Amino acid sequence: MLGLPDGVTALLFDMDGVLTRTATVHAAAWKEMFDAFLREREGPSFRPFDPVEEYDEYVDGKRREDGTRSFLESRGITLPEGSPDDPPGAPTIQGLSKRKNELVLRRLAEDGVEVYPGSVRYVQAAREAGLPTAVVSSSANTAQVLDAAGIAGLFDARVDGLTAQERGLAGKPAPDMFLAGAEALGVPASRAVVFEDALAGVQAGRAGGFGFVVGVDRIGQAAELTAHGADIVVKDLEELLGGDGAPAARDGREGA
Repeated sequence: MLGLPDGVTALLFDMDGVLTRTATVHAAAWKEMFDAFLREREGPSFRPFDPVEEYDEYVDGKRREDGTRSFLESRGITLPEGSPDDPPGAPTIQGLSKRKNELVLRRLAEDGVEVYPGSVRYVQAAREAGLPTAVVSSSANTAQVLDAAGIAGLFDARVDGLTAQERGLAGKPAPDMFLAGAEALGVPASRAVVFEDALAGVQAGRAGGFGFVVGVDRIGQAAELTAHGADIVVKDLEELLGGDGAPAARDGREGA
């Protein structure tokens, strides 16, 4: 059913890059924030943040603070954690993370939120089939983005960056947030499917012992998604709605 294995009883969807076209917005915001910080710290000869390779490797799918810390560590930079009271842009993990969030919210306000129509059709088909659905996103702005996109009503539960902070859940690639999503839907991980476009996200799905992990390849990283734990990789979720129920799937081993 829906191009998935038998026995699946719940579906867990990442948001950015799976349901909404906001991954590029996040990448641009990370670049603007990091480049400004690096330019001030290292001068005009600084090496800019790569919004493709470094975004995928260090920040995509992670909570803001974890992404900030991970990238800076890759450049050999250690900053104090700071506090939630730090102003945006302060040279702390909290301050830089708040600046990144400011930039994302500004871009979303200016450009709005687009959805992937194939993903929306897939979620609608899942609900028509009686399968419960949840959004599991590291973003602290998940509720606002879903509302702005007009798709909040398609999901029975939401686990996001605010949930993780309130409950002390480790961010992706740890499986904690997806496990919380399965719990919210009342199913064991082995009966739930994870849909993710981020390497950290598919890694979390595999680490959590989920029944199936679907990688969504928006930027040509099928091999990497497979290597990090995806059971199957598709360009768009609508590929899983084949007329005969069989997924038009691709994985890294097929070189697609």
